[in-house]
Amino acid sequence: MKVDRHDQAKILSSDEISLLFSKGLKTNRDKALFGVCLYTGARIAEACSLHTKDVYSISGEVRPRVTLRRASTKGKANTRSIPVCTELLALLENYHSQKVYLFPGRHGLGHIHPDSADKILRAACIELEIEGVSTHSFRRTCLTKMHLSGVPLKVIQKISGHRTLAALQKYLEVRDEDLNAAVATLKF
Repeated sequence: MKVDRHDQAKILSSDEISLLFSKGLKTNRDKALFGVCLYTGARIAEACSLHTKDVYSISGEVRPRVTLRRASTKGKANTRSIPVCTELLALLENYHSQKVYLFPGRHGLGHIHPDSADKILRAACIELEIEGVSTHSFRRTCLTKMHLSGVPLKVIQKISGHRTLAALQKYLEVRDEDLNAAVATLKF
């Protein structure tokens, strides 16, 4: 029986994110790939299968939104269009692919395989001595940070592509400090 462990992926701290993007991920391609996951909440397979035209205009400018096509999403339910934030814009401006796929595979054929992306991330985490990180950590970190910032669950659900709020809520981490803050607000 297959066990779904995505809701157990580590939530990355700001320091871990900074280390990964400044020292762990070596190429602009790798930074752009994991930046797409972190700043759009995309699954690694969705990010790996992006077409260049989903991110860049014909003139080579970064589009204002990243398009995750229905055919490459889990369950193939809906196309999602996610605004590009300043941090992601910088990562995408430092990287550009001339191929059909934004992140081409070996020898330029097809797209990078999610397992190859996983190996890149694991090597970076070993080098930086960061434990418990998986490719799904970027998605979970994105969704949890939005939630902690007060973004309405329905908005997060639209970005994440979860079909139900119950499925989305499995991704959202509740920290002890959040519990303490909630209890502190109780005044009767």
